[in-house]
Amino acid sequence: MAMNEEAAQVLALQALAWLVGNDDLVGVFLGATGAAADDLRAQAGDRAFQISVLEFLTMDDAWVMSFCDTSGHAYDAPLMARNVLAGEAGRHWT
Repeated sequence: MAMNEEAAQVLALQALAWLVGNDDLVGVFLGATGAAADDLRAQAGDRAFQISVLEFLTMDDAWVMSFCDTSGHAYDAPLMARNVLAGEAGRHWT
């Protein structure tokens, strides 16, 4: 199933909302990215920030499954959304 840019952005925002609602993970995300709590709202519409949310989420299969089970997305949707938002510059073969 193909994903367009708008759908990828919506999924990234849903992932951010899920992350903010998860008291255990939001602190880990902030620590891992160097973002501050104020950045969550201020940068939500920024493509690079959305990519960072999706990259963080896809670091752990359990997080992906929990998010997808909650939001109704297929398990491969967060990675597909990340790839759409990152475009050609975000592709690598390693």
